[in-house]
Amino acid sequence: MKTFYWLVKREFWEHRGGFLWAPVITGVIFLVLNIMAIITAEVLGAKHGVEIGGSNWQMMIAKADAGDLAQIGTGLDIAMMSSMGLISIVMGIVVLFYCLGALYDDRRDRSILFWKSLPVSNTSTVLSKLVSAIVLAPVIAVAVGIVIGIVQLVIFALVLSMHGVNAWHLLTLAHPFRAVATLISSIPMYALWAIPSAGWLMFCSAWARTKPFLWAVAVPAVAGLLVSWFGIMGLFNLPTVWFWKNVVQRALLSVFPGSNIVYNDHALEAAADLGDSHNPLSVLSPMHTYTLLASPNLWLGVLAGAVLIAGAIWYRRVRDDS
Repeated sequence: MKTFYWLVKREFWEHRGGFLWAPVITGVIFLVLNIMAIITAEVLGAKHGVEIGGSNWQMMIAKADAGDLAQIGTGLDIAMMSSMGLISIVMGIVVLFYCLGALYDDRRDRSILFWKSLPVSNTSTVLSKLVSAIVLAPVIAVAVGIVIGIVQLVIFALVLSMHGVNAWHLLTLAHPFRAVATLISSIPMYALWAIPSAGWLMFCSAWARTKPFLWAVAVPAVAGLLVSWFGIMGLFNLPTVWFWKNVVQRALLSVFPGSNIVYNDHALEAAADLGDSHNPLSVLSPMHTYTLLASPNLWLGVLAGAVLIAGAIWYRRVRDDS
């Protein structure tokens, strides 16, 4: 277990720029853009004599009923969670290219000869890279997203407090603890959902002698085009839409957080039946996202990913590009 811990730590050290600094820089840029937008609104408001907030905000909050206050809280929740969307996209890109290079780069620079000389099994090495991709990367991204979201919420409240709005009262309308719990609870589901995509990308990384990105994209894309062509020609009664959705997209896009909601009917049906339709956090809450555990789609993907990971381990042991 200690050896495995150091293997994961080695991956973090070698790829700190992608795992840590990419989400941090993305979050900082997001905050800077928001601050620039706030300053622009303040300057334009002052230039044209438009009062932003002031007594109008105080009166609106004072006269707000429970539904209005809930909508204000929803707006604050969206402000807090909005940074996570951009960070998730960046994290998905980082994980995708990390998996593609995880086993190929060691062969390309011949460092694999050094690592194979150590008393570390191929299984431990490949699994440490898998854990780094589907567990370590989202944990860091969520941690950064939580910090950026809280800073964003505080900035939003401070700006309104400058216009006479009670910042503390405003913050009590938001649900920061619920947002944090939602983000943390999404990590295990992301890890399960991303296994087939991570497995395919790492398999290509271990198998391809050159250009693993081209092979990883071309094979499922060409297969999807062939299935579509057979359907158009009426040669075989193949489920074209199903193939693109559950094979091509699962193989390439499952490393992006939230893809389980976008591409999975089971999750979409659960999200459509919301108990709290006024709050977007309900769509991401565990009571809806974890219904995916009852979907065969998830477990078939996990099984396919496990087979691909086993193939990557075997190819790492036998592949010799010399």
